[in-house]
Amino acid sequence: MLDRNDVVGINKIFDKGKIVNEGSLDFAISSTKKTKDWITQLAYFLRAIVVDHAFEEGNKRTAAAIFIAYCEASKRAYDVYKIDLIIKNLIQKRVTDITKIRRMIKNAVV
Repeated sequence: MLDRNDVVGINKIFDKGKIVNEGSLDFAISSTKKTKDWITQLAYFLRAIVVDHAFEEGNKRTAAAIFIAYCEASKRAYDVYKIDLIIKNLIQKRVTDITKIRRMIKNAVV
């Protein structure tokens, strides 16, 4: 499970780590502590970072890196092209429903 410092650290790989939507990121972090299901945890992070724009810049890259980190921690294979497609769909369709995001994640995990 990632904490705030982990997520900011990942964003700093791509940008400055400047949070612009603290409420959404804090909600995602608190929600991940309520479940052991890694797909649900990831869904909350993706929504906070991609849809709610948690960071000033680098949200898509940060979300992709977190997606990969969760897959690797869970020893699951993943398709980088599907990860990219999920992130694009989240942005274009503004998907906020965690259940829908979970389904999207499951489709990307091999």
